[in-house]
Amino acid sequence: MARTLRVLSVAAEAYPLVKTGGLGDVAGALPAALALEDVAVRTMLPGYPPVMAAIAGAPVVHEYAALFGGPARIRWSHARGLDLLVLDAPHLFARDGGLYADASGTAYGDNAFRFAALSRAAADVGHGVVADFVPDVVHAHDWQAGLAPAYLHYDGGARPATVMTVHNLAFQGQYGGISLDALGLPWHAWSIDGVEYYGGIGFLKGGLALADRITTVSPTYAKEIRTPEGGMGLDGLLRHRAHALRGILNGIDDAVWNPATDPHLPAHFDVRHRAARKENRALLRERMRLAPTSRALLFGVVSRLTWQKGIDLVLAALPAMLAGGAQLVVLGNGDGDIERALLDAARAHPGRVAVQIGYDEPLAHLIQAGADAIVVPSRFEPCGLTQMCALRYGALPVVARVGGLADTVVDSDDETIGRGTATGVQFAPVTGDELVYAIGRTLALWKDAPRWRKVQARAMTTDVSWRHSAREYAQLYREIVPG
Repeated sequence: MARTLRVLSVAAEAYPLVKTGGLGDVAGALPAALALEDVAVRTMLPGYPPVMAAIAGAPVVHEYAALFGGPARIRWSHARGLDLLVLDAPHLFARDGGLYADASGTAYGDNAFRFAALSRAAADVGHGVVADFVPDVVHAHDWQAGLAPAYLHYDGGARPATVMTVHNLAFQGQYGGISLDALGLPWHAWSIDGVEYYGGIGFLKGGLALADRITTVSPTYAKEIRTPEGGMGLDGLLRHRAHALRGILNGIDDAVWNPATDPHLPAHFDVRHRAARKENRALLRERMRLAPTSRALLFGVVSRLTWQKGIDLVLAALPAMLAGGAQLVVLGNGDGDIERALLDAARAHPGRVAVQIGYDEPLAHLIQAGADAIVVPSRFEPCGLTQMCALRYGALPVVARVGGLADTVVDSDDETIGRGTATGVQFAPVTGDELVYAIGRTLALWKDAPRWRKVQARAMTTDVSWRHSAREYAQLYREIVPG
């Protein structure tokens, strides 16, 4: 029998401790799924105030007299279901603002050093500075951990295997005006095969160039990022390293996202007892001041309100929704212009359009459980978790045919509905006209109640858990660990 593998997962956030998006969900949920595959994961996080509060009194397992400008410690703890190594560095992480920016939204000026410190500490754990946990694999997530494979590569000598996962290639951690010396990297790291990137230092680029394996969060996105259109300037490198690149689809925590037990819902339900969805829909309408009705299809959006997420296309499609008798509820925050346009639409159509700016976890669950369809019109989407939650909760996803959206939703047509494989509605290309057409198809399906119920039942029985993907990660780790 294969021995238990030890993996250090390095991430800037992990739910339920700290989260700004899908990275936090993945880093928080994957370790438990990997435990079932005989993989023991410790997660290394920055010592943000919420993290330090959760591990109060945790023992120190390694100390730095100085780490990028001040003393630091690595603390070990169990908290919120995670086995943690926390980089306690108050000069870098003890701040009142967000994880990456201050209260005004301005990125911290020392982010390069904050996350270089996280990567340096992860590399040191890889070298054995924590005596009871010497990892077989260091798994770096996104640009904030991108220098961990680079440090391990340039340190020389024996080291653990390394994996670099791209959650969103648009965020790369590019910094100019910082010397290799300042980051503790050798002179020969400044090369096309190292961390140099267009005259600066690329955190993600360094990880992609130097990790033993690269993964991204869906098979289709793994293909898209190797093209000039989807590669964000890194497509050449990713084509060069295509042999090391694999797309492994994300999952969701199906214990947290379970309509049969969800504590945020007034009425629990499952695929055999869907009638209770009506109670959730009624409460959602009441809370968001939408007109009570049983006939109107209720569209939901739970998203960052940005161009990438295609929320401007939702605004363009709104007249078609309203002409079809539908309602719309939106939860999220993002670009100021889009936020204002959505609020204007809500004021112009009271009782039919409702918008809440910000993020509200209980409301997000209620929208999934009460909306009839969830709209995800992203221009690019590495994986996407919203549509997976929608499948599980019986809200049919209306999605652009890109990235993980294409991999997780089966379009509804006569053939797929007849075979019993349809789970939602896809559209392509990603334009306002195509979204309007998809909205029309969704409204037509809604009016055919037997077909709607058939698609909804298939959606709710789709396996969106981490089980299969965790098995793929475990297999990948075992491929690259000697012996």
